[in-house]
Formats: sequence, structure tokens, C-alpha cells
Amino acid sequence: MHRYRTHTCGALRASDVGDTARISGWCHRIRDHGGVLFVDLRDHYGLTQVVVDPDSPAFKLAETVRAEWVIRIDGRVRLRPAGTENPELPTGQVEVYATEIEVLGASAELPLPVFGDVEYPEETRLRYRFLDLRREKLHRNIMTRGAIVDAMRAKMKAQGFFEFQTPILTASSPEGARDFLVPSRLHPGKFYALPQAPQQYKQLIMMSGFDRYFQIAPCFRDEDPRADRLPGEFYQLDLEMSFVEQEDVFAAVEPVITGVFEAFADGKPVTKNWPRIPYAVSMEKYGTDKPDLRNPIEMQDVSEHFRGSGFKVFARLLEAEQNRVWAIPGKGGGSRAFCDRMNSWAQGEGQPGLGYIMWREGSEGAGPLANNIGPERTEAIRQQLGLGAGDAAFFVAGDPAKFVKFAGLARTRVGEELKLIDHDRFELAWIVDFPFYEWSEDEKKVDFSHNPFSMPQGGLEALKTQDPLTIKAFQYDIACNGYEIASGGIRNHRPEAMVKAFEIAGYDEATVQERFGGLYRAFQYGAPPHGGMAAGVDRIVMLLCGTTNLREISIFPMNQQAQDILMGAPNEASPKQLRELHIRTNVQDK
Repeated sequence: MHRYRTHTCGALRASDVGDTARISGWCHRIRDHGGVLFVDLRDHYGLTQVVVDPDSPAFKLAETVRAEWVIRIDGRVRLRPAGTENPELPTGQVEVYATEIEVLGASAELPLPVFGDVEYPEETRLRYRFLDLRREKLHRNIMTRGAIVDAMRAKMKAQGFFEFQTPILTASSPEGARDFLVPSRLHPGKFYALPQAPQQYKQLIMMSGFDRYFQIAPCFRDEDPRADRLPGEFYQLDLEMSFVEQEDVFAAVEPVITGVFEAFADGKPVTKNWPRIPYAVSMEKYGTDKPDLRNPIEMQDVSEHFRGSGFKVFARLLEAEQNRVWAIPGKGGGSRAFCDRMNSWAQGEGQPGLGYIMWREGSEGAGPLANNIGPERTEAIRQQLGLGAGDAAFFVAGDPAKFVKFAGLARTRVGEELKLIDHDRFELAWIVDFPFYEWSEDEKKVDFSHNPFSMPQGGLEALKTQDPLTIKAFQYDIACNGYEIASGGIRNHRPEAMVKAFEIAGYDEATVQERFGGLYRAFQYGAPPHGGMAAGVDRIVMLLCGTTNLREISIFPMNQQAQDILMGAPNEASPKQLRELHIRTNVQDK
């Protein structure tokens, strides 16, 4: 007999009745029923009920064991008494009558319970993550994550992609976040950077004659943490293809992502044919470039109905060319209480309020805005928005570039409050035609909007002749349920176009050669047209596990202050380590 087990805690069935079994695991729950002890023994594979009565030679020792002790049980498999079966467990028809117990590892008093799904402070959960990971829901999430990654790999290989591993110690690259720097011992005063993404390497793989690359790639960014973005590191399904246009990338990626969602959606509907939504349209309709399409609300421009109207606040705003009035239709929201609640919410968001019009049965429209603009304009707004009795519309006004984020939040709030959002589905979409450049108010200059390595639509000619802020890129994202889960582009593979693109953003050719020397040199020697993207593994798993916090699907995450409180990182380096790295610290007292 094996030293620790003949069966796992999830293996025994009715067909094993009468056999002697040896199982080992953790004491999940211990119950005393009138002197008879019941121990639910748990391991990675499942849970088995163990019975120890006073007649058993193991009873005396069994009375001493406590929750989360690791024990070995020898005993006879028998059917549970009629009426006590547990159909929720694969082992629920049987139990083990213990004849021998060995304590393999006693446990101290638990700082948090493993049994049950009790909420506990995150600090405690992360400090004792090894206990937290024993809990059923988190344990299941981590296993689901592994299965999702396996499915991604299988689907990518089925599409003809080959997996490569790119370097972790590399050079700094402008990916839009701070680098993590690693000092070089052999080259004093110089630093490696941990990759924010394998961007340049995957393009160089295409330069090297390989055709379809992918990798489950670790990425490192020194960013402030958020619930949907882990501090420090994350993983992405990274891919690149040669001799492709945008449509080829879409055709390769869409079935992979759809297939993964369908496999793990637990029966929830998944978008079959993804819509293609231009960035500008997404911002105007949804107030975001990562729209939640489960929310049926689409905002509309209703500026003409307020231009020259009796509502002077909006009328005066519209005298400026860039200003607009957008409407957020709210079907079923036509009550004073709801409209007042939305107005109070807007004030809580730092806005002066949220104008509205209500339509009641037999009414031409009610509310201060309706009174000011009159019945004719109010009716025109109702018809444009397709609203009727019992509905409402809410309005935001000014420069869309400044109010768009708030408008998107208001759209989401109306959808949630009116229960218009179907939470039991996955709505996927391509967001396309991103602007290539944007104006940086901080630096007072034109800067890259997304990936600096993307091909501008119109190529070199557009870079030479167009206003930079009007140039679109062959840049695309995947949005799902209000999250950006992937981003990519067709690459700028022509050296003269690359130099011109960076020149507009304030980098001269010498800087381009210095910072992107490998890629720049590769482009001189026959560069194929190529493109690709990267999908966020963590966010995809988060959505499929039905959580909104990445810490619930990551095995050893940091806390909100970017600290690993289980291992004590970051920590101080010893004087010897610093000397070897030719570094002296200069920490300022706070």
C-alpha cells in the first residue's frame, strides 16, 4: 500500500464499497454527532466523509485533531446510511469508516477560516495566501485560469501559431508606463528593463523569417494598482503574424477568443459575429472606447434641438463650435424620484447636476428643460430618441472631449439603475480606427495615442501631409462587457515612415536609432508587412470567473500598495549587494 494514499479524496465511489482505502488530506470540517466524529477530509481533488466512532482504535487520536490538520486515514469504504447521501459531492454516496489515523502535519490556530466563503480583510488574505488558496472558490478560480491558458495554447497552435519565449531582461521601451529597472553588475551605471510587453521582440521574430508567433507572456509595468489591473506584473496572450492586413488578424484572433469564452462561459451566450465599432463612434454612443454592449443605451447628439432654444445654459454653450449636447435615453426612467436620484448622483460625481426630460402618459414632456424649450422641441427629442410614456432622457453639454467620460459613466448608471443590463452574457466587439496621435496637455506637444509601432492609415503620405491629430491608425482593441481585453495593430514596417512618425512625436532619428536600434536595423533588411495583438489573460479569466477583482484569479498577487506581504517584497538590499551593483540609495524622509 502506498505510504500516503490509495485514492484521492475525490475518487471513492459506490463501486469501492467493501474495499480498504488510504486517503490523506486536510481536515476541512469536524462534526461531533453524539460521540461519533465526522471528518470531511479534503485534498486538491475533492472531499470524502470519514466516520470515527468510539469502537474504532483511531477514536482517541481523532478527538485531538482540529481544522486544517493534515492527516492520513486508513479505513473501510461503506455506503452512507439511507437519507444521508450528498448528491452535491461526487463521493457523496460513500464514507470511510476509519480504523487508523496518522497526523502528518498539525495546524496552529487559523488566522482565517478555510471552510465556508467568509469575507476577510484583504491584508489577512494576502499575508496567509497559502490558506486563502485552500478555500473552494479561489482554488477553483486558479484551476480555471490554468485550464483557460491551456485552451488558449491549444487554439493558437491549431491556427498554425508557434510558441516562442522572448527575453525578460531587455532595454527600456515607451509602452506608456514606467519601466521596472534592473541594475547591471557587469556594466556599472547601466540598467536593464523588465519588458512592458514583448513588442519589439515579436516584431523582430517576423523580421527573422518566422510567420506566426505567440506566447503567454509575462509583462511588467510600474503602474498604480486598480481592481482590474494588477500592480507590477500581468500576463498576456501575445501574437504576431507576417504578410497580413487588419482583416487577417481579425480572422485569426476572433475564433480563438470566442472559442475560449464559449468553453468557459458556463452556458452564458457569447457574441458570434463581433461588431466593428470605430473609436469615434464608440465614444459618441457609449462614452468609452471599451463599451459594455450588454447595456442597450446609445447616446445621441441632440444639439440642434437646443440651439437657439429658451434653455439659455445650453443655447449659450452651443455658440462655441466645439460644444455639443448629448442625450442619454432612459427607457422606464420617467419618474420624478428616479430623475432626482440621477441628478444627485451627478452632483456626487462633481457635476452641477444632470438635466432631464420625463414623458408621462398623455404628457408633452415634463421637467425644467421641457418647460424652457417648449413642446415642439421636446417632441422632436422624444421622436429622435425613440422614447414614449414612462421614459426619460438625461443631457450632458459642453466640449465632448471634456464631458465624454462623465457621459459614459452616466450611461452605465442609467442602465444599471433601470436594470437594462443583461449580466448573464458576454458581448465582444472590435474597436477600430483609433487616432494615431493625441495632444499631451502636460507636455504641450503631440504624442502617440496608443502603440507607437502601429502603421498610420495613409502611411508615409499621411504623416507628411495630414494634421497629425486627424491621422487614424491601423490600431484595434477588443472590448468585452466594459473591459478592454486586447489591443493590437498592423505595424509600421517601413523605416522612413517609422522615423517620420517618431519625429512628429518629438523624437529625432538619432533617438529612434538609439532606443529602438534592433528594430530600426531590422527594417533596413527586408521587413515583411506584419501585425498582431495581445490579449490580457488576467482580465479574460476575471470575466469568465465572474469576479471584478484580479486578485481573485491570481495565485500570489500584490496588495493595493504594490507589496507582496506574504514574501515581504519589496525589501531593502544589503550594503554588500548595493556595492556589487555600484548603487547608493538616496531615500528622502517623508
